[in-house]
Amino acid sequence: MATSSPRVSLVIPALNEARNLPHVFAQLPRDLYEVVLVDGHSSDGTIEVAMAQWPGIRIIRQNRRGKGNALACGFAACRGDVIVMLDADGSTSPAEIPRFVGALVAGADFAKGSRFVGGGGSSDLTRVRRTGNRVLSAAVNALYGTSYTDLCYGYNAFWSGCLPLLGMDPGRSFEEEGRTRWGDGFEIETLINVRIAKAGLRVVEVPSFERNRLHGLSNLNAFSDGLRVLRTIGVERWADLLGTPRWPDRQRRAVERCLEHDWPHPCPASIAS
Repeated sequence: MATSSPRVSLVIPALNEARNLPHVFAQLPRDLYEVVLVDGHSSDGTIEVAMAQWPGIRIIRQNRRGKGNALACGFAACRGDVIVMLDADGSTSPAEIPRFVGALVAGADFAKGSRFVGGGGSSDLTRVRRTGNRVLSAAVNALYGTSYTDLCYGYNAFWSGCLPLLGMDPGRSFEEEGRTRWGDGFEIETLINVRIAKAGLRVVEVPSFERNRLHGLSNLNAFSDGLRVLRTIGVERWADLLGTPRWPDRQRRAVERCLEHDWPHPCPASIAS
């Protein structure tokens, strides 16, 4: 496989986004290896619209609720070398996907979208959300020695070999488990960014522009979800005290440039060994 052309898996979590999907799919690069749409039990024909827009799309039904669980289900189904996260509401531009993949091919382990670096921006952020994001980003940077400019943004890409380090097991259905899992909600972006920092991966921020969602209302609540993000930072930082295991040294050592393949990534084989 040429280093410049890894197989790209695109994961799109969607809940009642039928009106937005035609706009999203019209902009997708045609050379994607696979498109995985994770449906959150939509009632508006989201699945039917997706299948009509992209022949060969893989439809996964999430087993619980929340964006975090949807992403975990989608990640587990991916078969490509690179995984890209994209929202279904039209707020993130599929035209930026090559920019994220290019950052990975150039040597990054994790390409992190940012609205606050040169070339990025947002027409959707309120003053409250912008301030909250700035404060939360500063907290993570102070605790982990990172230099994140945009903690709470969900447009990211990473080598599939990073998945074991994220610890995102889809688990069983809500009926079977009787509860939600850690990271099932909107705090998932923060959880991923913190665990990437804990694992010592090489992160490159990629400029991205966020637009207003095209149709429908967002399920995001700036106050309650901000508190969930703050709690996520605390729990992950003091994981040993609160019962969440830290990554073992064996996994940290496994995140190295793979010498057995043609592209730079944390090799899944070395992580599993």
